[in-house]
Amino acid sequence: MQHLAILGASSQIARDLICSLAQEGRSQLLLYGRDTAAIMAWQQAHGLNYPVYHYADYGQQAHDAVLNFVGVGDPQRAAQLGGAIFSLTQQFDDLVLQQLAQHPQRRYIFLSSGAAYGARFEQPAGPDTLASVPINALQPQDYYAVAKLHAECKHRALAPLAITDLRVFNYFSRSQDLAARFFITDILRAIRAGSVLDTSAASMVRDYLHPADLHQLVRCVLDGPPLNQALDCYSAAPIAKQPLLDAMQQHFGLRYQVSPAPAGLVNATGSKPNYYSTQRLAAELGYQPRYSSLDGIVQESAIILARDAT
Repeated sequence: MQHLAILGASSQIARDLICSLAQEGRSQLLLYGRDTAAIMAWQQAHGLNYPVYHYADYGQQAHDAVLNFVGVGDPQRAAQLGGAIFSLTQQFDDLVLQQLAQHPQRRYIFLSSGAAYGARFEQPAGPDTLASVPINALQPQDYYAVAKLHAECKHRALAPLAITDLRVFNYFSRSQDLAARFFITDILRAIRAGSVLDTSAASMVRDYLHPADLHQLVRCVLDGPPLNQALDCYSAAPIAKQPLLDAMQQHFGLRYQVSPAPAGLVNATGSKPNYYSTQRLAAELGYQPRYSSLDGIVQESAIILARDAT
């Protein structure tokens, strides 16, 4: 049985994966976080009982692979964190890399981001896309992207080690914190409150990864050859803004209006009209996403809204 260490076990995406791995039953998990009591309480509520450790204990327990979920998932928190994102990312990446040097057979999965390509997404990313950094005019919204890019560059420089960077563009599940400032959570809050969503006329396309597909991709990496690589995450199909609004209106009664300058807009990592990728390297590992962005959003939103109603 594989022993998997999960850093940042209290994050939403890590918790979803923990539940999927527990249901699969192929791995013994070691959970690491800053608030161990909160992780244990969450486990108890979900019928789980994996050992929980503080970050300071990492490296003392043997494991075959480590997954690093430490980071910022909410654009509003990313904006508040500012330049501290650099030290946060490096601290825990270095923690893993130091241990990897002593255990070179260990696998490392790092949760990166599509933002590593930079802030310009006039076209979707692809196999030949170059990362773009405004080096002479860096703004706070560039910090998150540069932190991820820096980590990925370090990983590629360690070519003999089995390090996989998973670039997540967008992710959505029933455990989503609706207080987070994403477009989809703005939609759900409006539906739940019966209010009118205020949105801009700007078009955009997003690719939302379903938790089952994230689990499938992680399993493909763990079961595949020990490679040093970066993989773009993708669903069966991305979704454009207007079809998403129409679907949420049809399924859940969303009301919305288009405004020139919507109030409260959070743009912590730059404007990205086509924030998704056409890179399909993960398919070479056997990854075949089951859910389109729209299918995943409708399914998970229905569960969220039904739960809130009760």
